[in-house]
Amino acid sequence: MKYKNITKATFIKRPNRFIAVVDIDGKEEIVHVKNTGRCKELLIPGCEVWLTAPGTSDRKTKYDLVAVRKSTGVLFNIDSQAPNKVVKEWLAKQDYTKVVPEYTYGDSRIDFYMERGDSKYLMEVKGCTLEIDGMGYFPDAPTERGVKHIRELIKAKKDGYNAALAYVIQMDGVTEVQPNREMHPEFGTAMDEARESGVDIIFLCCHVESDSLEIVTG
Repeated sequence: MKYKNITKATFIKRPNRFIAVVDIDGKEEIVHVKNTGRCKELLIPGCEVWLTAPGTSDRKTKYDLVAVRKSTGVLFNIDSQAPNKVVKEWLAKQDYTKVVPEYTYGDSRIDFYMERGDSKYLMEVKGCTLEIDGMGYFPDAPTERGVKHIRELIKAKKDGYNAALAYVIQMDGVTEVQPNREMHPEFGTAMDEARESGVDIIFLCCHVESDSLEIVTG
């Protein structure tokens, strides 16, 4: 997945979860943050960030903030829409005979439904942007929606589907994601129950550039 019109900037502050103030060549600009998570360990005043200018009409902001370099030097993609896009590209290279995004199952929309022969698959995708000491963690903010989706995957497994929870790791150098129990204990419990029920937990390692995100293993 590649972005167009990438611009480098310096992060100044984040007044709320939707916008940030950045410096572009000495000029302050308000930009949209494509991640409603906290990202406090990433978006630190003075850090390098990268923006994309979609060019769509009727926007309040010209740019979207999509990538940031952490103080450790590692580049993170923080675009919350990117995981589903790269997984769609990745699934197209696998041997599924059918791939349907945004599939309605139960009371939820599950990210992907796939078929291979007589087998049916459901996959929910989560993007991981929180790294601590080389380990990925999810979520970085409470997510009742995430718990609901895991419950649906558990039900789907009981109904005969192959069910998977896939983590897109939006940084280089991290190969595993653990539930952030301190942030959201219920999510950790749901993930434990998913494993016990036979739901596959998949870690999709990525390579990140300022203008791209690519799944490289998984």
